[in-house]
Amino acid sequence: MTQERALDILKTGANVFLTGEPGAGKTYVINKYIAWLEAAGLNVAVTASTGIAATHIGGMTIHSWSGFGIKGSLTPQDLDQIISRERIVKRVKSTHVLVIDEISMLDGRGLDMVDQILRTIRQSAEPFGGIQVVCIGDFFQLPPVTRAGDILVYAFESKAWQAMKPLICYITEQYRQDDEMLLGLLGSIRRNEIEEEHYTLLNEQKEIAYEQIEPTRLYTHNADVDAVNSAKLAELPGKTYQFQMQGKGRKPLIEGLVKNCLSPEMLILKEDAMVMCTKNNFEAGYVNGTLGRVVRFDEGYPVIETLAGKEILIKSTTWEMAEDGKVLATIEQLPLRLAWAITVHKSQGMSLDAAEVDLSKAFVYGQGYVALSRVRSLEGLKVLGMHPNALQVDPKVVMQDVKFHKEAEDVEDAFIAMEDKEVLEMHERFVVAHGGKVPSDDEVGVVKSGTERVQAESTYVVTKSLVLEGRGIRDIAETRGLTDTTIWTHIERLVDDKELNAEQIKHLEPTDIDWNLARQTLDSAMDKHGTEKLKPIYEEAKEEYDYILVRLARMQYKLEQREVVY
Repeated sequence: MTQERALDILKTGANVFLTGEPGAGKTYVINKYIAWLEAAGLNVAVTASTGIAATHIGGMTIHSWSGFGIKGSLTPQDLDQIISRERIVKRVKSTHVLVIDEISMLDGRGLDMVDQILRTIRQSAEPFGGIQVVCIGDFFQLPPVTRAGDILVYAFESKAWQAMKPLICYITEQYRQDDEMLLGLLGSIRRNEIEEEHYTLLNEQKEIAYEQIEPTRLYTHNADVDAVNSAKLAELPGKTYQFQMQGKGRKPLIEGLVKNCLSPEMLILKEDAMVMCTKNNFEAGYVNGTLGRVVRFDEGYPVIETLAGKEILIKSTTWEMAEDGKVLATIEQLPLRLAWAITVHKSQGMSLDAAEVDLSKAFVYGQGYVALSRVRSLEGLKVLGMHPNALQVDPKVVMQDVKFHKEAEDVEDAFIAMEDKEVLEMHERFVVAHGGKVPSDDEVGVVKSGTERVQAESTYVVTKSLVLEGRGIRDIAETRGLTDTTIWTHIERLVDDKELNAEQIKHLEPTDIDWNLARQTLDSAMDKHGTEKLKPIYEEAKEEYDYILVRLARMQYKLEQREVVY
C-alpha cells in the first residue's frame, strides 16, 4: 500500500493500524494526517507508548494522556480516581482522534485500560468511547516490557484491539534504506528465515572504518552505554563541570523519583561532550530525546548545540511526585545525560547515518532487528558483537504479520473499487460530524515533524498574547500565517485550560448579528444536548449559525457554567 492510499483511509475516520517496515514512512504519513486534522479544526491527541517515542512524534505518553500511569490493571477505585481528574476528562472529551505511536511496545493490558477509561469518561459503549484510534508501529520491533511473572500480551491480542477492528494499512514503500543487501537481510529476519550466510554478512561488518563521521554506538544494556560514555568523556581535555542532583521530601519517594529519572544523580560534563536532553521544555526549544553537543558554559550552565544548529542554555529543572495537588517529593538536576552511546531501546524510531552495534548480549525479541534497521546502508553499519539469538523474532508476530498483509490487501481492494468521489464524501462526513471543515491543500500548509510539533506547543502562548491585545480572528490568522479555524482551535483550548476568561474573548463576538439573541438559542440547544459535540447544537439551532459561532457560544457557555474565578 502506498502512503497516499493509507492517508485516504485515515481521513475516513475509521480505526486504523498503520504499519510497515522501518523506513516505510509511517511517521511521515501520520504527520500529514495530523496536519490535515488540525487544518480541518479537529482535535487530535498525539501519544506514544514510551517517552522517547513520544518525542519523535511530538506528543506525550499514552500512560500520561489517559491517566493510568504505571498501573498494570484498573480497580474500580483507580477508575474513579482517574475520571475525577478534570484535566484528563477535558482532554478525553475534546479529542476527536487518538494517535498511539510505537504500539508494539504497549502491553495489551494497557490498551484495554485506555479503552475502559475512554468509554467511562465519554459514557459510550463504543470502543474507546467513539474516538477514532490510529495505532502506528511494527510488531517486529521491541515488544512491551513486562513485569516479572507476567505473560507478554501484544496490543493485537487485547480485547480493545478486537473490539475496535482496525483497518490495516501496510505501507510497502521504502525511504530509509536503498541497500539491497541490507533490505534482504531485514526481510529475512521478518520472515524468521535467518541462514548462515546472514551471519557471515554481518561478520564482514566488523572491520568497517569511519572517516568523516563519528558513529552512534548502540548497546542492549545500560551498563555498556554508561561505560562508553564515561570513557569518551575522559578523553576530552578541558575543565570538568559537576552537577549533583538535589532532593526534597521523604527518602523512599525521592529514591523512586531518582530511579525513574533519565538524568544521573551526578552529571559530569566538559566542552564537546555529546548529550541527550531528558525532559521536555517547549519554550526553551528542547524535548526529551533532543541530541546535542556542549559548546561552552555560561555562568556555570552548559550551552548545547543541537543537530539542527540551534544553541540552547540548559538550566536545572525539577521532577515531582504529587498527590491531590500536594507535592510529596521533588528532585532537581540538569535535564541532560551523556549520549555517545545509547541503548537500542532509545534508538527505536531514529535514522542514523552511521552506527556501531553491539548485539553480543541481545536477548529480547526485536533487539537485533531494531538495531540493524537504524542505518540506511551496510556502509554505515559496524557490528561490534553478535549473540547467536540476536536476530530472532517472535514466531507469534511472524504469523500475525501474514494476517496483517492479507487484511491490508483486502482493505486496499475495497478502496480501489470505490470511486474517488465516494472516498471524498467519506472524508467530509467524518470531519463535518465533528464540527470541522475539509481543508484545501493550501490550508493544510507545511507538515510538521514531531519535534517541530512539540516546539509548536508554545504557539498557543503566541495566540493568547494576540487575543489579549484585543485583536480579531482574521488579524491573528494573517499575522501568524494560519487559518481562522486553527486560531479558533487555539482559543478553545486556551479557554478549556483556563488560560483565557470570558472578558478576554468578549471582543470576538460578532457585530453583524444580535449576539444576545443567538446566545439564547444556542444556550438552549446546549442545555438540551450538552457541549461535547457541535453538530447536535448546530442542528437544534436550525442551522441558523455556523460552526464557528457555535464554538464561540460553547466557550462562553462553559465559562459561565463553571463560574470560573480568575
